[in-house]
Amino acid sequence: MGDIALLRLVAQRLAGPGLAGAAAAARWLTAAQAQDHGGAVTSVALRVAGGTRAAVEAAFAAGEVVKSWPLRGTLHLVAAEDLPWILTVGAPRVIAKAAARLTDLAIDDKTIGYAGELTREALGGGRPARRDELLAGWDKAGVATDGQRGYHILRQLAMTGVVCFGPVHGGEQLVVLVEEWIPRPRRPEREEALGELALRYFRGHGPATVKDYTRWTGLTAAEVKVGLATARPQLAAIHVDGVEYLLDPATPDLLAAHRKAAREVLLLPGFDEYMLGYADRSAALPTAYAERIVPGGNGVFQPTVVSAGQVVGTWRAAGKPGRREVTATPFAAFTRSVAAAIPKRYAAGPYPR
Repeated sequence: MGDIALLRLVAQRLAGPGLAGAAAAARWLTAAQAQDHGGAVTSVALRVAGGTRAAVEAAFAAGEVVKSWPLRGTLHLVAAEDLPWILTVGAPRVIAKAAARLTDLAIDDKTIGYAGELTREALGGGRPARRDELLAGWDKAGVATDGQRGYHILRQLAMTGVVCFGPVHGGEQLVVLVEEWIPRPRRPEREEALGELALRYFRGHGPATVKDYTRWTGLTAAEVKVGLATARPQLAAIHVDGVEYLLDPATPDLLAAHRKAAREVLLLPGFDEYMLGYADRSAALPTAYAERIVPGGNGVFQPTVVSAGQVVGTWRAAGKPGRREVTATPFAAFTRSVAAAIPKRYAAGPYPR
């Protein structure tokens, strides 16, 4: 399984040639999980040639990259022009599943509609707002936001394409209107969109299985089948232990050209696609250590130390801003070369200082 991991590293552009900018990286990954904003900035910057945190945040400010809930009801970063069409294929099932929770919170269509009107009034004319500012306006107008109501109303408006998160101000992404912030959205027909989603996932994440893709998207088996019918002719397949993996036909040659780089030490943020992009993580993460990166199964992923494609420990940075230092905890024991590489990688990388 060693080459599966290394192939994924180069496919995801964590090794080999970096991408041309933050928008290109978001577009290549198609959707990158982003519950932790700082970690998501790091993930994108790691995939960009000479990438910096400032350049990623500049892409938010320029309207090139946005954040929303396009897949699985989970926050992701996407290239701005992709958000509307990914929502059309990824959000409906989540919206349907959320109906019971909205009922429990006494949130009905009338409430959502009124909140939408208030939001358009508040944000219209290019006036981004902090989340707390927006919710305070709802409360003032009679739309209660207590008891998780605010979160669920905002998520509903995002999944129906009314709002998304755009520029960063004071370390927080501001809420914007999709129709104003994304003036030139792509809108492929549904079958084409399903095919594009599948093709781009396997190009940017492969080798991966259909099960990996199904879990990543949250789509139904029927929707996955439709997408694969379009994407499969443009993909290659390899088999390991009787399991089929799909990938970009160019990925093996990319690894051959950059195998040395793929074997180097990497420090990845907790919610990076290298872990979150697959249902089965065993190609890179020994099953015996899986709980070490999600302690107690609480859904909070720890930052990982990767060497030769394998997760070999976790890391954290602590200290005052401008003087942070990295510490790492091995699963077993770091080799001397890995231990020496960790502080150098942190010092040279796009990490919070």
